[in-house]
Amino acid sequence: MTRTNTRRHHNDERGMMNIDGITNSDRVATRQRPDVPPIMRQQWGKLLFIHWRIDARLLRSLIPSQLEIDTFEGSAWIGVIPFTMWGIRASFLPPIPGTSAFHELNVRTYVTYDGVPGVWFFSLDAANKLAVWGARKFYSLPYFNARISLQQVGNSITYLSTRRDSRGAPASFEATWTIGDRLPQSQPGSRDFFLTERYCLYSEHRGEVYRARIHHNPWPLQKAQLAWLDSSMIASHGLPTPEVDPQVRYCEHLSVDIWPLKKTEARA
Repeated sequence: MTRTNTRRHHNDERGMMNIDGITNSDRVATRQRPDVPPIMRQQWGKLLFIHWRIDARLLRSLIPSQLEIDTFEGSAWIGVIPFTMWGIRASFLPPIPGTSAFHELNVRTYVTYDGVPGVWFFSLDAANKLAVWGARKFYSLPYFNARISLQQVGNSITYLSTRRDSRGAPASFEATWTIGDRLPQSQPGSRDFFLTERYCLYSEHRGEVYRARIHHNPWPLQKAQLAWLDSSMIASHGLPTPEVDPQVRYCEHLSVDIWPLKKTEARA
């Protein structure tokens, strides 16, 4: 039998709606930078958040039972996120030529463990074999090799990805979008905050759930408009491709620090 999240909505001391027993203060608290140095630094950019509502029951069997599915406005959400990365390096080393820049595309949803919200990745496709190997080895993340291209003309970006990895189902993505105006910084309790302000990722290894912290400034989001989208990324996980228009947001650039995986432990 599958299990769904049964926590009830409640209000915090400021009267703002909160979801699944997590207060806005809990969500903001994850922004605090860890006390120890990060293991890795990266630059993310040309990034498009594409999100749809989805029935949490469809996701439950794809996510470890230790994790709760995080919901907003009564729904779970699924995202397809194309972007490019550069300046990738260990925090104590300079970038290594040939490994420090590549394109990536991930399919994700949002989860919590013991009240700590984060990201659960269904898949991550990358155009760098060494990065795919390293992320599988050291972060237990479902990375796949892919051929990916990004082209920009003015405010229009075209992004193409085709998986080239027998470990995953065939999957492809093609999109063109136009970059729009800058948006105000998202606030706790808003949909944009829920979908983008995530400061840890979860993964599973041999039945145990692990968490890695990340840190960055709040996302400098911009409007965006999809001109074309043809994707089998969600369907590759046995999930129905949403037929409604998605919520779309863009980010030109963000600096990110990443910490090692740690086994999750419930707070006392």
